[in-house]
Amino acid sequence: MPSNANAIAHVPPLLSVLVFIAVILLLEGLYLMWKTYRGPHAKKIQQRLSTLADAADSRATQQLVRDRMLSELPPFQRFLLRLPSAHQLDRVLLQANLNWTVANLVLGCAACAAIAYLVVTALLHQPFMAGAMVAAGAAILPLAYVRHRRARRLAKLEQQLPDALDLLGRALRAGHAFGTGLQMIGDEMAEPIAGEFRMVHDEVNFGVSLDQALSNLSLRVPITDLRYFVVAVLIQRESGGNLTEVLSNLSRLIRQRLKLLWHVRVLSAEGRMSAWLLSLLPFAIGGFLNLFNPEFMAPLWTDPLGQSIVRAMLLSMAFGVLVLRKIIHIRV
Repeated sequence: MPSNANAIAHVPPLLSVLVFIAVILLLEGLYLMWKTYRGPHAKKIQQRLSTLADAADSRATQQLVRDRMLSELPPFQRFLLRLPSAHQLDRVLLQANLNWTVANLVLGCAACAAIAYLVVTALLHQPFMAGAMVAAGAAILPLAYVRHRRARRLAKLEQQLPDALDLLGRALRAGHAFGTGLQMIGDEMAEPIAGEFRMVHDEVNFGVSLDQALSNLSLRVPITDLRYFVVAVLIQRESGGNLTEVLSNLSRLIRQRLKLLWHVRVLSAEGRMSAWLLSLLPFAIGGFLNLFNPEFMAPLWTDPLGQSIVRAMLLSMAFGVLVLRKIIHIRV
């Protein structure tokens, strides 16, 4: 008992403050999650959507009429509105098809950083520098997850785009209007491209011009091939021409580019595997040495010279990873 009392007495004040902040962030995150899905504002929006969704798809209508809030708390909302990067984060969340707000993402990053720092310093008894480095890495995890979801969704959209253009071209050849072709894509194609084109069709039905609806589509889906489609449609509306032939050529071009891209990925697979091994091997070896022989690795964490060596090593590895990524990342 005296040893436990002494251990509690020697807890640094910074640790107590971080524990308090972590608990507050966790409680606020749970409250915001409840308010987003079960609060009175959410129920009011759901009632409005139920009255508007008689002719359109409920999911597309919800995305049309809802207001993109950066935070549920008005002071935090006003603060985020002053930050240009907050709108970029909100667009990334929208492109990743995540029902999060920017405030949820920021609080998630802060909570991951606080929890990681507490685990490293309080449980593993590592110094402040190690805790700060691990906390910085943990804070990036929610952002990395969002970017991963966004990249997967955009890649799937890019693979579905040629089939959607072929379906639109066949609809135009059959005598259907352009808006009807968009509706056919939304009804017959799979997600996520069906939802995007369904939203374009619903925006036009709600009174938005076709030019603005297509521009919104290019903003929601920042794919170069999709922007080519938008430009082709806008030019055809201004100057005329055979849109079905343009769509057919664009679809064939996208398929050939995707085929070349996958061929390049196969040829560069060995380089990507080497980059992963060279990046993870030092951390794996350091972890095993620290697990089986902690006295041998202790100078790297406790001695100032060892800490300087670790910092220099991490900087050189980060530079090497960037160089390897530049080498194996081939744009097609």
